[in-house]
Amino acid sequence: MYIVIAVFVIHWYLSLFCQTFFLHRYSAHKMFIMSKPWERFFYLLTYISQGSSYLSPRAYAILHRMHHAFSDTEKDPHSPHHTKNVFTMMWETKDIYNAVLNRKRNIEARFERNYPEWATVEKLGDSWFSRAGWAILYVAFYVLAYLYLDMHWAFFFLLPIHFLMGPIHGAIVNWSGHKYGYQNFDNQDKSKNSLIFDFLMMGELFQNNHHKRPNNINFGSKWWEIDPTYPVIKVLNKLNIIEIRKKH
Repeated sequence: MYIVIAVFVIHWYLSLFCQTFFLHRYSAHKMFIMSKPWERFFYLLTYISQGSSYLSPRAYAILHRMHHAFSDTEKDPHSPHHTKNVFTMMWETKDIYNAVLNRKRNIEARFERNYPEWATVEKLGDSWFSRAGWAILYVAFYVLAYLYLDMHWAFFFLLPIHFLMGPIHGAIVNWSGHKYGYQNFDNQDKSKNSLIFDFLMMGELFQNNHHKRPNNINFGSKWWEIDPTYPVIKVLNKLNIIEIRKKH
């Protein structure tokens, strides 16, 4: 049973790290730079960690830039204030994402630039062969754990989270981060800081701070607001794996 819990926690946080570090702070905002080999490494890590719910860095970057430009307006691709509930928000975001991914939506030039691309991984990650393969792998692990590791049957209810890990992370941030919490800044939108120590989403729930200073690598603003991803980025910078961009 403890192995199952450990696997779930590892999948949750590794996928989340790749989303906040590689998709959000690197692909969408270019808060730091890295060499092509390291970019390919984190590209692959994102594919492996998200598995069946893999999100394209290009499509993610474009949607996120649109979100900042049109935050909480009707043109925001995933505002909770223009949908009935979190499920309709996820469904509508999925439609916009697919249109951007498949280049079936006209994108403003300011959004369609300066993001990482790797055609092979993009094609593989979005294929039904890959998504189904990862899903089968998750199911197989839980079946084996049930048969041989004394796992309780209730743990099977974790499987949908594994299947949709990437979009679930996005939904939590976009829904909670624009509905619940407090504001340090008036950003002319409804962005909120939902936690003071964001252990759950690795800093992503400091949405109000992030919308005020979108290129700041530390999503915490007050001394008591802890963004767990920030020290990781500092360590990677020290190790010369990445280079934090200088502020202008």
